[in-house]
Amino acid sequence: MKKPRPTTGIVLQALFNILGPVSGRSFLDLFTGTGRVACEAAERGFSPVAGVDRSGAALRGFEKKGEPPFEMIRGDVRGVVPALHRSGRRFDVVFADPPYLLGWPPRLESMAESLSGIIESGGVLVLEHSRRETFTPDPNLFSSGDTRMYGESCLSFFDRLDTPRSEGGL
Repeated sequence: MKKPRPTTGIVLQALFNILGPVSGRSFLDLFTGTGRVACEAAERGFSPVAGVDRSGAALRGFEKKGEPPFEMIRGDVRGVVPALHRSGRRFDVVFADPPYLLGWPPRLESMAESLSGIIESGGVLVLEHSRRETFTPDPNLFSSGDTRMYGESCLSFFDRLDTPRSEGGL
């Protein structure tokens, strides 16, 4: 198993610059790891903010500092995202930073319906991934996105479609 790779400062700054104003917007950090991105979202004014990770590293990191400034959901993304969808929870921004080069983009593609279901109308899915990986979510659920490259890392943005496209045309 590969060692965790936290989001770099350059990518973190770019992410929040691209997302723009945060007033009244919520944020979900999938694969939260140490909680760095979720903390930054909370510090910038996103509310509520939640993080999902199966390891609990973010929680351990906050034990000495007090409570994390976000809700921590411990579990595997493959189980948590469908559960959030079934419960009706939605977020304006869903950020996913899975481990690089371990086959996560196709797994996330297969979860497109659940991912779309946890994103608010007008919301966005942001994927941080290796430039050697591709991610193509269901075009009936997400618009084709803009990708920005920062060395080995890419940020790809996909808007949730409010009205799913029908097969064979508009």
